[in-house]
Amino acid sequence: MKTKLLLLFLILTVVVHAQLKTLSWNLENFGKSKSDTTISFIANTIKEYDIIAIQEVVAGYGGSQAVARLAEELNRKGAKWDYVISDPTSSSSYKTERYAFLWKTASIKLIGKPWLEKKYHLEIDREPYYATFEYKSKQITLVNFHAITKSKQPETEIKYFKFLPAEYPNVNLVFLGDFNCPQSHTVFNPLRKMGWKNAFEKQKTSLRKECKGEDCLASEFDNIWFQSSKVTLSNPKVLYFYKSFPTLKEARKISDHIPIAVELLPN
Repeated sequence: MKTKLLLLFLILTVVVHAQLKTLSWNLENFGKSKSDTTISFIANTIKEYDIIAIQEVVAGYGGSQAVARLAEELNRKGAKWDYVISDPTSSSSYKTERYAFLWKTASIKLIGKPWLEKKYHLEIDREPYYATFEYKSKQITLVNFHAITKSKQPETEIKYFKFLPAEYPNVNLVFLGDFNCPQSHTVFNPLRKMGWKNAFEKQKTSLRKECKGEDCLASEFDNIWFQSSKVTLSNPKVLYFYKSFPTLKEARKISDHIPIAVELLPN
């Protein structure tokens, strides 16, 4: 009996280990304004994950350097990390930014060159950033995205996401990031009809400026969308990093969003 239990434990351990621990975080104006203390706090928050997708990297001087500083800090935590940074998004009507991915090199390999979505760059202000990773001999393509703000109607650009799977029919796409739009919005219905699912349901992810009692979160903006026929997703969770600070004002020096995380496994 003990032998069977041990074997079951080992099997479960292997299964759990096979999941790709993925985290997405809008790090609000991630650039030279982030102090070394802030970079260290972020690194400690995300170091247990395998791949990190970052939105709102400053396009000008300091943005790329901040990502490099974060990678250096992560490398001091016991694992070897690498990173890629997008070119500035091509928006002319709104705030241009960069995206970034960081990953642990021991178990993950970047395949090919990441790219910004070109076909819909006129329709989507901050066009998504794609990167393909190989993990356990399987590949998955993460699509990093930061929509225009709610006041500018992000649904007017999110509606083009229904065309993206057909543009890349042979890859396991996963959309993740800050959509500035709740998952309940009808703009996501075409994706749902195509078999796409959202990882988080009614989960607020943006920080208020001040807590209302115990309620410190404002809107359901960040999420992860996946096709269950191509990707297995489990253990969705959010990290309430702001609870480490005495006030929201202090916490918002890190970001005005909390990170979201899941475990992924390409089918």
